[in-house]
Amino acid sequence: MTFASKITIVRICLVPVFAALAFYYGHTVASGNPLESLRWWALGVFVTAAATDGVDGWVARRFNQCSKFGAFIDPIADKALLLTGVITLSLVDWGEPGWHLPLWFAAIVILRDCIILGGIKILYVNHRDVEIVPHWTGKVCTVLQMFTLGWVMLKFVSISPIYPCIIAGIFTIWSSVAYIQQGQKILRG
Repeated sequence: MTFASKITIVRICLVPVFAALAFYYGHTVASGNPLESLRWWALGVFVTAAATDGVDGWVARRFNQCSKFGAFIDPIADKALLLTGVITLSLVDWGEPGWHLPLWFAAIVILRDCIILGGIKILYVNHRDVEIVPHWTGKVCTVLQMFTLGWVMLKFVSISPIYPCIIAGIFTIWSSVAYIQQGQKILRG
């Protein structure tokens, strides 16, 4: 196993740590006695895990450690972190009542990933070569989703998380359509 892949495995291991800290912080908020240190620890673990995404890719390219295992495990680690963050922050208030991600946002994010996975499966079943090439809307979507997670966790601005969710939700839907169109072109040959 390459060093780059070990970094990716560390990211996967940080996901349940983040989830535990986030849920425990939410529990302290619900009890009326929030432990802000837990929020900062959860945020720190999340940021560390997110940062390793760039680090493992850089290490793999810089030191010629690209591998099939790394190419397989990296997107799994990315999705595990992002989906855990979205689901956790949809279920747990991080401050005043309603300071969380709305459930419709979590549903859109999960549905998009299911559409992409289902599309890849359809292409494989139809013996089409699937070269996973991120669309620009997918990259913007991921950045906006991360920004929205940060908005909830940081609580710096008193503007409701609904507004960044709407913007990220629009790009999530847009990228879903873009990937469906890409898949249809591949399917048609």
